[in-house]
Amino acid sequence: MAKKIDHIGIAVKSLEASLPLYTEGLKLNLLGIEEVESEGVKVAFLKVGESKIELLEPLHGESPIAKFIEKKGEGIHHIALGVDNIEDRIKQIKENGLEMINNEPKQGAAGAKVAFLHPKSTGRVLYELCEKPQKENK
Repeated sequence: MAKKIDHIGIAVKSLEASLPLYTEGLKLNLLGIEEVESEGVKVAFLKVGESKIELLEPLHGESPIAKFIEKKGEGIHHIALGVDNIEDRIKQIKENGLEMINNEPKQGAAGAKVAFLHPKSTGRVLYELCEKPQKENK
């Protein structure tokens, strides 16, 4: 079962241009910025209560985020659900007839294991399963 909404991913063209809205305008606390080479993105996490907003900037034109922005523009990209055992959740989700983009978890930002559900089986919403390292999982 999902424990909480871990974060909401928002695709942006530029972290530098977008961050002031969140840090100055909305007064959210910037937790950190990192690059996730495997996904071709640079991400910034901002704290919102017990959840986060994840801003995603493409590192290159072949990044899935670059393609998303080209097709749909900047905006909400995905909703990440915090889970304890991602492998078990993937299995359960597939048994329930939903399609996964990732049948095995992969490395995400902040040391998390992640896997995405296919939007064609979730009402066109991209959901991410997110299992944080044990110390952050609380």
